[in-house]
Amino acid sequence: MAASSAPATELLQTPLHGLHIELGARMVPFAGYSMPVQYPAGLMAEHRHTRTAAGLFDISHMGQLRLVGPDAAAAFETLMPVDVVDLAPGKQRYGLLLDDAGGILDDLMFFNEGHDSLFVIVNGACKVADIAHIQQKIGTRCEVQPLPDHALLALQGPQAAATLARLSPGIERFVFMTGGAVQIGGIAAFVTRSGYTGEDGFEISVAAKDADALARLLLAQPEVQPIGLGARNSLRLEAGLCLYGNDIDTTTTPVEASLNWAIQKVRRAGGARAGGFPGADRILAQLAAATTGAAGHTDHHTLKRKRVGVVALERIPVRDGTLLQSFEGHDIGSVTSGLLGPTADRCIAMGYVATAFAEPGTRIQAIVRGKPVPMEVSTLPFVPTRYYRG
Repeated sequence: MAASSAPATELLQTPLHGLHIELGARMVPFAGYSMPVQYPAGLMAEHRHTRTAAGLFDISHMGQLRLVGPDAAAAFETLMPVDVVDLAPGKQRYGLLLDDAGGILDDLMFFNEGHDSLFVIVNGACKVADIAHIQQKIGTRCEVQPLPDHALLALQGPQAAATLARLSPGIERFVFMTGGAVQIGGIAAFVTRSGYTGEDGFEISVAAKDADALARLLLAQPEVQPIGLGARNSLRLEAGLCLYGNDIDTTTTPVEASLNWAIQKVRRAGGARAGGFPGADRILAQLAAATTGAAGHTDHHTLKRKRVGVVALERIPVRDGTLLQSFEGHDIGSVTSGLLGPTADRCIAMGYVATAFAEPGTRIQAIVRGKPVPMEVSTLPFVPTRYYRG
């Protein structure tokens, strides 16, 4: 998920645009689309409903594509520092497209459909560039098939599985980061048990022509309410999840972004398929520095900063772009995402700080309207995740 704006006359519309208007949504420009930021219930109510019941999100602005061919997995693996080749059919994984310097072009999800086919979901604001990048880099090794005629919905929350199982019996068999083709109330769809809220839930790919009928079917269930981008943002921040364009971009590497967990051992130094991805020398050196604590050197490859969670010790929201300092008044970083967490009931933020200040429990300060606000580096997530792992 990444933000961008465009003149109102140029905004694209998702297949659910008419439904959003009908439901009274406040529409805003997002990733080149007209998207619902909230409905009449409001952001706080929508956030809490997702945490307690089931929320329906329109995420059709995101990019969907397939990579097809016997060489697709090996080819895709050359673009990312993750294990694509060994991902079993029926399973999904988080990935990171990198530029030649190891900067993050986008984060994405990919799913092994079996039969030499990978299903990929990329961020809305990046999808045109991503597809062009993938086509240019590996288009001779596999078929790159954009899916512009597909919509994407997310049903998230502790009652999502029971709700969906009523319409698609057996869907509860899927566990976190697995999925497959299903029928939901007679509508053909492809689901993965995943999401961007920290809650249990599903992302549902469906033909654009069926999206309105599917959304109305889901909204007719007593547990389900429509949820806008505002609550999607507060939910993902409480879950410690990155927003592309805010928390990660081409100026950040996966190691700086504290996404080491997304780099499997097979791609690391000593692994069976170590390196071989863009920026590998830099990233593997940073991984070594992160492991040994050899940070702060002048070497371009060493680790000088890290993404961390921070909590304000006073009830003062600390917004994106806020300067972070040591208590001695030295600049040490900045906030990339920040707000009052409705479930956390604290002012929470993520940002980058010099590695010497990255340890949880470290006290720092944010400069808000010229005044210091005491902060403490926190572990992530801010609210425990509830993914269903079986």
